Amino acid sequence: MTKKLLMGNEAFAHAALEAGVRVVAGYPGTPSSELIETVAKLHASGAARGVHVEWSTNEKSALELLAGASYAGARCLFTCKQVGLNVASDPLVSLNYVGVKGGTVLFVADDPGPISSQTEQDTRRFAAFAKMPVLDPSTPDEGFAMMQAAFDLSERYRTPVIVRPTTRINHASTFFDVADATDARPVPEEGFERDPKWIIFPRRAYQAHGEINERLAQIAHDFAHEPAFAAFNPVVEGGATDEGAPRLGIVAGGVSAAYAREALRMVEARAAERGVQVPAYRFWQVGTPYPFPEETAVRFAEGLEQVLVLEELDHVLEDELLKHAGRAHAPYQVKGKLTGDARDRGENDVDDVVARIARFLGMPEAVAADEPLAYDAADDPLPVRPPVLCAGCPHRGSFYAVKRALGKAPAVLCGDIGCYTLGNAMPLDAVDTCLCMGAGITMAQGFAVAEPHKKHVAFVGDSTFFASGLPGIVNAVYNGHDITVCVLDNATTAMTGSQPHPGTGVTLMGPKREPISIERVLEAVGFDCIVHADPLDLEGSVSAAKEALDYEGPSAILFESPCVQLVKPGAPATVDADACTGCKKCITEIGCPGIGFDADARGPKSRERGQAFVDASLCNGCGLCTQVCPFDALGVPTAENSSSEGGSHA
Repeated sequence: MTKKLLMGNEAFAHAALEAGVRVVAGYPGTPSSELIETVAKLHASGAARGVHVEWSTNEKSALELLAGASYAGARCLFTCKQVGLNVASDPLVSLNYVGVKGGTVLFVADDPGPISSQTEQDTRRFAAFAKMPVLDPSTPDEGFAMMQAAFDLSERYRTPVIVRPTTRINHASTFFDVADATDARPVPEEGFERDPKWIIFPRRAYQAHGEINERLAQIAHDFAHEPAFAAFNPVVEGGATDEGAPRLGIVAGGVSAAYAREALRMVEARAAERGVQVPAYRFWQVGTPYPFPEETAVRFAEGLEQVLVLEELDHVLEDELLKHAGRAHAPYQVKGKLTGDARDRGENDVDDVVARIARFLGMPEAVAADEPLAYDAADDPLPVRPPVLCAGCPHRGSFYAVKRALGKAPAVLCGDIGCYTLGNAMPLDAVDTCLCMGAGITMAQGFAVAEPHKKHVAFVGDSTFFASGLPGIVNAVYNGHDITVCVLDNATTAMTGSQPHPGTGVTLMGPKREPISIERVLEAVGFDCIVHADPLDLEGSVSAAKEALDYEGPSAILFESPCVQLVKPGAPATVDADACTGCKKCITEIGCPGIGFDADARGPKSRERGQAFVDASLCNGCGLCTQVCPFDALGVPTAENSSSEGGSHA
């Protein structure tokens, strides 16, 4: 064993490997991505023996692959973020009815905030919908233990099990004792055994539904009484010890339990400083929210009159306590999101929880201070830092070329999930809609039916093209929709950390496959108009876009240029102070963050208007701005003279 400082996701990877996982598959999505990358790194180094790891084409493909491996008896791990579970929902719900053989754990990372997602959906709700157990860690250490316990629970009851960390757990770091090397559990000698139970006919599904309901009741009992799981649901008492049994209770789940513990410590410390006594209270962390351990709730609620619930994101625990109070005719009142006593969206934090707990305990004055405990954005606003495409991002050229090619023609520009969603921002203003991965292609078809007099354009990244764009492009050909699909091919899955995809040919197991050609896929399904363009060549891109837009029927533009994170930056652009007129077109047309404006600069043509300047620390020399400037005031040094001029750009 070796002690290592690990991010939560890295630790979860080690936990799964130590539990003997044999097959790991998923699709990248912040905040979950590092788990699979850690497994791949350990496999490549020889430390994770016998494991197969892959980025699958999408979440549905990953879970279906794992279902097959599990039926043979292999321990399997699936990874995604909360919206990725939507993509996997079809096999997920059926898999619970069919059951598993090898332990199957779904690592689904929720994103309160949301910090990098299009929704704040709560996977605990999804678990209840799918009738599947879920474990909710409050710290990375607890998540490590939950990951290992989840495999055992899965095999005992032949059910998939969800482990649901949130962003702050995924990305927090602490020290772990981890094995130097791991071996995947071997597939049982008998392997896959043919049996009618693996075939989900309606009659079998009816029987399975009853089995699911029975095992959920058994699992809820285990969560309350079996030491390995009851440890995730601790109940403790605090505050004044001479008041008898507590009348106040606090319930928290996930990372909110960690916030609540810290908040209680702070409240008690500040109360002690002021000579104030904290009333008796009872605290319950719920680490196994579904199926709800109601037998633990009975013990927790005894003698309580009020209960405060703290959780992210939905009022899941709050609902369960309300149901328990109704069934048991218990006298306690539940306070939380539904009553306005807890945040109804986004993340919780320690300062906010301190104020809420102090108010709930009837002692807000005990934590009063010269400075407010809770952060008030109205009192001290943070500087606004809107997200933007990177300096030199090839997507900027793609959007700009399409807008130039369209001119004043009425059009609807459908976006998608990825870096290129940022094409909606000014001055590009090139994304009108964004729903979910792959939807831009099919939404454009809907617009084409409803408003045939307009041009309809769909932007999709190369990774998303394979993940969820394929059904849409087939539908466009099959139904003859007049749309133009712009594939923004930057040779990676850029938004989530530059993971490979089928178009790169790179796999996590080592061998490099022949990259799957997007052009050949489009040809195969029936696209007759396919044009190529380098988005950093403005004139060529505008010409290609016009050709595709003028075509009647499904057409495609392949904008091909690597992500700036994959290439060595060139010499930054320079501004000719004698030629710059201060017109700001380089800024107002493409909005590259590498270009700024100095209102105090003066030149023979700009006079009092100020001049543009290039931030050499950001510019990678893509040259797009030099093609936009109407006065040739911007230039990129050639290879011959950049070395001699390089000192001026440092």
